[in-house]
Amino acid sequence: SPPARSASPQGFLYTAPIREQGNIYKPNNKMMADELSEKPVHDVHTKEIDLVNRDPKHLNDDVVKIDFEDVIAEPEGTHSFDGIWKASFTTFTVTKYWFYRLLSAIFGIPMALIWGIYFAILSFLHIWAVVPCIRSYLIEIQCISRVYSICIHTFCDPLFEAIGKMFSSIRATVRKEI
Repeated sequence: SPPARSASPQGFLYTAPIREQGNIYKPNNKMMADELSEKPVHDVHTKEIDLVNRDPKHLNDDVVKIDFEDVIAEPEGTHSFDGIWKASFTTFTVTKYWFYRLLSAIFGIPMALIWGIYFAILSFLHIWAVVPCIRSYLIEIQCISRVYSICIHTFCDPLFEAIGKMFSSIRATVRKEI
């Protein structure tokens, strides 16, 4: 009698071969599924900004962290009245705080516009002019350096080798006469 064939769950005699990674539309492989899944696109122009830590890269740590004690200090033996000292501290701190806010309210957006334009121009020039010029220069100089190397090895190496052989037989001795 013929060997018994096992039937697939769908009732077919032979099952269709299953790819190890599965169908490209329905992958069995988790890694492939992760590759094919749509990833959310984050727009850098609309990203969330941190309103608490406004200097996350610490650009201005050493420049503008100026407190009252960093600017005005009374040495030992030369002190003003305590009330004057407290009022001066409060006046300095509040003035610095509110005047900075006023200046940033008036000039912040125009300065951001100017700096945005400046860095856009800088980026444009770097991407479309500086890097291509440097790459072009490196390609051209590589060709020139090969020709220069061939000329040096052809003409200078034999000359310097001959001069080296001429002077290699010279011996110098030092004598001390008393």
